[in-house]
This record gives sequence, C-alpha cells and structure tokens, in this order.
Amino acid sequence: MKIRSTTIISVRHKGDIVIAGDGQVSLGNTVMKHKAKKVRRLYEDKVIVGFAGATADAFTLFDKLEKKLEQYNGNLMRSAVNLAQDWRTDKMLRRLEAFLIAVDQEHSFLLSGTGDVIEPDDGILAIGSGGPYAQAAAKALVSHSDLDAEAICRSAMEIAASICVYTNDNIVLEKL
Repeated sequence: MKIRSTTIISVRHKGDIVIAGDGQVSLGNTVMKHKAKKVRRLYEDKVIVGFAGATADAFTLFDKLEKKLEQYNGNLMRSAVNLAQDWRTDKMLRRLEAFLIAVDQEHSFLLSGTGDVIEPDDGILAIGSGGPYAQAAAKALVSHSDLDAEAICRSAMEIAASICVYTNDNIVLEKL
C-alpha cells in the first residue's frame, strides 16, 4: 500500500519567509494520523525545512542537511547543493523517496533525489499531493491581496485542504 500525504508550502513575501505544512498521513484510503509535524527548524533555528514523501526518508534527509549546515557554517546554498549531489550519487540515499523545501533569510530551495536544487523566481514553493493547489492559491493571493506571508500560507493551505483528500487543515506554520 502506498502512503500518501502532505502539502508543504513556502512563501517569501513582504520581507518574511513562512513554511506551512498540513498534519495528515494517509495509508491507502485511510487517514492514519491527523497531526503529523512535517515542518522543522534546523541549524540554530535559522533554517526551516518541510518534507513530502516517506517520513523515515525525510528524517534521514533532515539529519543529512543538518550535518551539511554544520559543516558549511549555516550556508544553506552550499549545504543544499552538496546534499543534492550526495542524494543523487550515493547508493543508499538515492533510494530515499522524499522532497524537501529548505529556506533561510536569503534563499528558498526545493531539493529532490534527482539532484534538483530549485530556487523559485517568485519566492513560492510547494510540494506534496496538495502542492499544486496551494501554490496556485498562494500565487493568486500574492498578486491580488495585501495579505502577509503567514496569512497567504494559511489561506493557501486551507484551500489545498478543501481540494486534496491527502491534505487536512491541521496546519503547522514556521516563520523567519
């Protein structure tokens, strides 16, 4: 049975950076957990990371990214690129099934096991089954409202939860 879960969104807007994630974990057609925490702070609370995909794999990647951040003195760009290189080339890491969004005061990155390190042009990233819904909502809200980054993330997550059956409205927000 395939585990499906998650919507994670990151919005950089009006000088703030916010990541939000839902709490639902599904196994097949069953909701297994309502309040999972998929957003975490790393490296002296200066980096926020959210994950979509296999939980154990994501925790492995959190740990690897934390070590890279320590190695590179909190330099998220260097740490993200180095992690993506390892993730793509290492036999064990290559099998990990997860996506990460990692942000700090300067950068927002989407990281994948295929070596992707993507920084968006507009400061909006989203991953997971409800990611496309949340991303579309956030783009519209940035363009057509005066909301701040936190309100945009919350609204985008609520919209995604109303559309995606693998996303709920138990939202965890972290802000830099």
